[in-house]
Order: sequence, then C-alpha cells, then structure tokens
Amino acid sequence: MTSSLEQIDPFAHHAVPDCWPAFGGRVPRDPAMEARIDELLARMSLAQKVGQMIQAEIRSVSPEDVRTHHLGSVLNGGGGFPNHDKHAEVTDWIALADAFHDASMGKEGSEPRIPIVWGVDAVHGHNNVFGATLFPHNIGLGAANDPPLLEAIARATAVEILATGIDWNFAPTVAVVRDDLWGRTYEGYSEDPEIVCAYAARVVRGLQGTLGSPEWMQGARVISTAKHFIGDGGTGNGVDQGDNTDDERVLCDVHGPGYFAAIESGVLSIMASFNSWHGLKVHGHAYLLTDVLKGRMGFDGVVVSDWNGHQQVDGYHTNSCRRTLLAGVDMVMVPEDWKALLKNTIAEVENGDIPLARIDDAVRRILRMKLRAGLFERGRPSSRVTTDPSRIGCAEHRALARDAARKSLVLLKNRDGLLPLERTATVLVCGNGAHDIGKQCGGWTLTWQGTDNARDDFPGATSIWEGIEEIVSRGGGQAVHSVDGRYEARPDVAIVVFGEDPYAEGIGDRAHLSHSAERPEDLALLRRLQTEGIPVVAVLLTGRPLWVNPELNASDAFVVAWLPGSEGGAIGDALFASPSDAGITGRLSFSWPSHALQSTANRGDDGSDEPLFPYGYGLRYGEPDRLALDLDEQDDASAVVEHGDVRLFDRAVVPPFEMFLGDPLGWRSRVTGSPFASASGAVALRAVDVRVQEDGRRVFWNGAAPGQLYLQSAVSHDFRELAAEAAELVLRCRLHEAPSQRVVLRMDSVYPASAAVDVTERLRALPMEELVDVRIPLGAWLEAGARLEHVDTPFLLWTEGRLDLTFTEVQIARRLDAAAP
Repeated sequence: MTSSLEQIDPFAHHAVPDCWPAFGGRVPRDPAMEARIDELLARMSLAQKVGQMIQAEIRSVSPEDVRTHHLGSVLNGGGGFPNHDKHAEVTDWIALADAFHDASMGKEGSEPRIPIVWGVDAVHGHNNVFGATLFPHNIGLGAANDPPLLEAIARATAVEILATGIDWNFAPTVAVVRDDLWGRTYEGYSEDPEIVCAYAARVVRGLQGTLGSPEWMQGARVISTAKHFIGDGGTGNGVDQGDNTDDERVLCDVHGPGYFAAIESGVLSIMASFNSWHGLKVHGHAYLLTDVLKGRMGFDGVVVSDWNGHQQVDGYHTNSCRRTLLAGVDMVMVPEDWKALLKNTIAEVENGDIPLARIDDAVRRILRMKLRAGLFERGRPSSRVTTDPSRIGCAEHRALARDAARKSLVLLKNRDGLLPLERTATVLVCGNGAHDIGKQCGGWTLTWQGTDNARDDFPGATSIWEGIEEIVSRGGGQAVHSVDGRYEARPDVAIVVFGEDPYAEGIGDRAHLSHSAERPEDLALLRRLQTEGIPVVAVLLTGRPLWVNPELNASDAFVVAWLPGSEGGAIGDALFASPSDAGITGRLSFSWPSHALQSTANRGDDGSDEPLFPYGYGLRYGEPDRLALDLDEQDDASAVVEHGDVRLFDRAVVPPFEMFLGDPLGWRSRVTGSPFASASGAVALRAVDVRVQEDGRRVFWNGAAPGQLYLQSAVSHDFRELAAEAAELVLRCRLHEAPSQRVVLRMDSVYPASAAVDVTERLRALPMEELVDVRIPLGAWLEAGARLEHVDTPFLLWTEGRLDLTFTEVQIARRLDAAAP
C-alpha cells in the first residue's frame, strides 16, 4: 500500500490482506438491470452523468436547478426544512419531494428520465420532521442489547421517512467508539464491535427489508447507508474528524464488523468518513475505498461523501473533487457550492484529469442503487401508498419508542432498595432536564445541534416530568415540578434530572469527562437536597459515560437515561414500576470512567485502569448495591481546566461560556440559534461553514447603533498565571468589511469592572477574506487596568460603526515560543 495520494491509482490493484473479508456481490446482479444501465449510460451526456454524481442541499437548490443541471440527488441537513420552516407540515415535505421528482424526470424524448433520490439523516427516528417519533440515540439502544428491537425501530423509521416522500436514509452509524471524549459518542452503540455488528445487520434489514426475500426494497422500505467508513470512532484523543492511527488489523477487527454485517445484509450505500487513517483523509484514500471496500469486500453500491468532505482532500473551498472521485467516492455531497463544482468537474473530465471510466463507474453504481430501490417504478411521492402523513408520530411508533427508552435505562446505584418508588408518594421533580424535551432528545433533533428547540416544537411528545406527573397522579400520589428544587411542603423523595445539553459532531468534543467541572449547579442541587435529608434519585441525560463520582455520592439512586428521545414517560414507568414489572434492565455497552480523564477504558484492553463500572454492568431492582458510599471525588479535570489554554469558542461556544449580543435596546440577548440579532438589529450573526459544517459565526454590525458581541460565564476565571506566561487572546477570523469606526475588545471582571483595548487598526490591517489569527497579549488588558483574577467576560467586541467578520476560534492561549530559550 502506498502512502502518497498522488501515487494511488484507484483502477490499479493493491494487495489487501486476508483480515478483510471477501463477500463478492452480496446483492445478486440482475442481467436485465445491468443491460438497462448500459442503455441509460449510452444515452447520457457528460453533463448528465456528472449531474447524477452531485448531491445538493435543499436550502441551496431548486427544482428548476435539478431540471437544468440533471442533478441525481438532494439532501436536507440538520435544520433544513421545506420553505425554511421548522414546523413544516408533512404535506409540505411531500410537495417538495414531488417538485424535485417531477423536475428530475423532465419531458419525454431522447433524454433519459432518471428519478432523483432525496437523502436524510434520520438517525433516531425521522428527526428532522416536526411531530415525528424520536427514538433513543444509539448509545442508549446499545445498553438495551436487543437486536430485534433495533429492527423494529428501523422499520418504523422507514415508514415515517416514506410518509414524507423521501427514499434514502443516512443510517445506521456503525462507529465503534474507543474514546468517549468524541463528540459523536452517542451515535455509537458500543465501545465493542459485538453489539455494533449485530445491530448493523438488523437496522439495514429494518430499513431495506430482508435480502433475498420478496419484501426486499418493496413497500415501506428505504435505502440504507452504513457510515462512516472507516475508523471514525478511533481517532486520537477522540477528536472529531481526526486521525486514526490503528494498525490495519485493528481497523479491520474493531472498526470493520459493522460494515461487514451491513454489506452481508445488502446495504445499498456507504458514506465515507471525515477522519484520516495514518494522516490520509479517508475521502481521498483509494486503498480503503476502492481496493478494500469495492475490491476485496465486493461492495457494488454507492459510496457517498459526507458534508463537503471533498474539501478536506482537494482543498478547502475549491471547486474540485478530482482526488475524492479518483479515490472511489461516487456521489459528492456538496450542499451549497455545487454549481461551481459541477462545472469544474465536467471540465476536468474533458481535459483528462478525471478518466471518463471513473465517471461511468460512479454513475453505473448510482443508477444501480436507484433501480434496486425501485425508484423508477415508485412514481411521484404523493401518489405512493407509503406517503401517509398519519404515520408521522403515530401511537404505534410512540409506544415502540417508549419501550426502547425504558429498555435503554441503566441503574448504577440503588441504596437500600430506594427504587422502585411508591406511586402514592409526594414527589419533587427538579433539575434542568426534567421538563426539557430538547435536552432529553439531544443532537440531531429538528436542528443539527438539537438546540434552539422549545416545548412547542414537540407535539405529541412527553417530557420526563410529564410522564412522572401522569403516573403519580394516577397512583394517588402528588408530583411537584420545581427546576431549582425549592419546595413548600417537604417531599418524600426528589427526582433530579440533569446532564449534558444537546450537541452534535465535533462541537461535542471534550477535554475531560467531569460533569461537575462543566455543570457545578447540578451537583449543588443534589447536595442541597441530600443535606436536607430528602432521598434523592438522580437521572442523568448524557451522550457518553461521564465521571460523576460526586453526583453518585450525593444520590441514593442513580439512573443513566442517556438521550431517551421524545417519549420521556418511559422514565416514570421504570422509576415507579409495579412489583411484577422487570423495572430497569439495561446494561452498559460502554465502560464507565473511574476518573475524569479515563476516556479509553474499553472492554478487552490490556493495561488500562479499571473503570468504575465495567462493560455490561447494570443493577436490577432487588439486587444488592455494593457501591462505595464515599467514592473518590478528586477531579482530574482540573489538570486540563486550570493549567491548559482556555477555549471560549471552538466551532461553538465552549461551556461554561455563553454568547450574547447587545445594543441600546438590550445589552444582554443570549444567542439561542442561527440566525440571531440583537434587540434593535444593530448586530446580527449566523452560523457559516469555514472549514467544516457551521464552525464559524459571521457577525455584522450595521452602524445604526452601538452593538456588542461577548462571551461570558457564570463563574469567574483567574488569568494571572496565564498573563505571567505571556499568554494571548487569540481570535481566528476572516474580515469581510473593515471597521468604519473605533472597535474595542473589552475584558470584564464582573461589569462595570472592565478594561478595553482598541483593536481598530489591527482589524483594518487584516487581509480581506483570509482566515488569520489576531493575537493580543493579556498584558495589554493589565496595562489598561484589568483585574485578571476574576474575569467572567474575557471577550467583548464593541463598535458604533459598521463591521463584518467571521470567527471560528476564540481562546486564551500560551504563546508557542514563550518557553523557548
């Protein structure tokens, strides 16, 4: 295997070791279908062929674009809806699907009529659609360890996808998570390939039907996608889109089994991964995509790229995907700048940079997938019997989701048999997760990050509080909801629901696993109730195992609910189970950390510290609880938090910081989504793609009134040591319009104690439209009179004039050359 991308020829044969299985064509080739593909290819122009290889996002493409440019596919990413309406009706989805379909079919004549295919990330139900059933995220389903349940969930998801006229699902994720710091940990079923392999086969079967049976790709079935090939769960330090340095045997044995099972089950598409393998991006890795996947493993379906994945191979914001195509990607997901890419790819074929044979191979695979899926025969989405709006969020699917959420629960502690609770009790339900359906659903919920959602965004769903209140009131007890845990009448027991806020992908990457270091208010609530002598049941909402020793010590019972989805009533069912009920039955599919930096204690690993709870742990009601009463509360996160650089913004705001905009009509407007504006509109921002999806914030001051953007935390920070070490505030930004008036960068030690540095000329001197670092020594604020021992607002950018810039990172960082002699 060669290491140079330029030396890799995807049409040459490279030796592939026997550790990779040879499946041959798992889906039998149909000679009549292959002949039909030949006939279609013979009639297609180069522009029509390349158009089939382009997948554009619905916010950046119209049906007329599809007709004009012969596009083969569209997708809606997280936060992409018909008419830009998060509350779009099912009929709106169907109408748009009809419009795209009609445009792709064109008119009768010499041009081949090839139906478009619409892809969607329905990763825990049809999670982009208002009112859909939302199942637990994969990490919870891994704890259920119930393969038939996964097939039923996939079948229900397919029904709801088809109800909106869509035919292609980007699921299942079959990543094997080896470092829990990874922001996509909750998308994995387990740290061990055993459950992942079993689930992959069942999910593909549930979405596509059983290969070889009459039901395969018939009726309520959608195209399935195994993702992300390969090794995304094994990057160094759990960095999203980072580098996997496992040897090839580990890549195969640990990260491969999910794909093996998916291919054996007839999966029709596989998505390439953002990560690298030994420094080479998988999107440009011909050995893995062509020699291993297509050659040795015999996969003859479509390899689709991830969101702008070609840019990480062919250059950020270029209009070329040549090396990505040569490596073996067949369809390029290029959400926004697809027109330039389409035009340039045609030119690169015409001038010989991309062989026409590679184009024909890719288009043959795309046509084969569409024919196998029956898209040529299905007709307009609105005419199909499977397009049924009543199936979205139907009672049958919600009952299945409730059952799945309950089976996902894991009981870590049950001191003196506190659980199950009596339904006749007076119950205090508190914590910021008790009545927050967005928090219990996590990322990939209506929006990409799962943020910016309110109770009204979830019709038909049940919060954890609502489920508990219903079951207790029916049982003759009394349930009281109080977010902060304050009460008038003393309760018999308190249920505290808390945990991680929603996130997706790299925005969820962490430096440690300590929950109390990120959210000390949750621990304070538990301890206060414990001090008051009230029995406490802790319910943790999380997308990964967390170090929660202090929270365990402050609780009498502790339940991990993961991210249970829209049916929060499952938690009440389990906590108040009847004597004849099984209660809580889940078992950990991830080892649970014994300290805040123990993110890689995986089943079967040698030489690692023992986890607090091993893989497979889970108490049952009535079993003895032998957990120590005084778990070690030494928080190793301090080694990272106190002595490392301080990140304020890195693709997203880094907790505990929050972002605010302000102007004279309101100086403190917390940013809750994108786009967002200050009270009078003097300053506005929106999320933009700089290097990866929505990793930047473009901010515009219109000059109509003074405006500010700032990052603030509820706790203060001591920057004196960092200042002594010549640390700097680093703003990575791109200037679009230079400031028209004075700009200051302020640092507050609880306002009005503040100091400002004039940065007007620094910004005016920046090159336009280039991503650069603005570095300002902390000493500049000391000279301006700052008190660096109590900083709660380390970044506040203010101007009365016009300014337009995009930033991707804000941090307090030591100078790289500070320690040099």
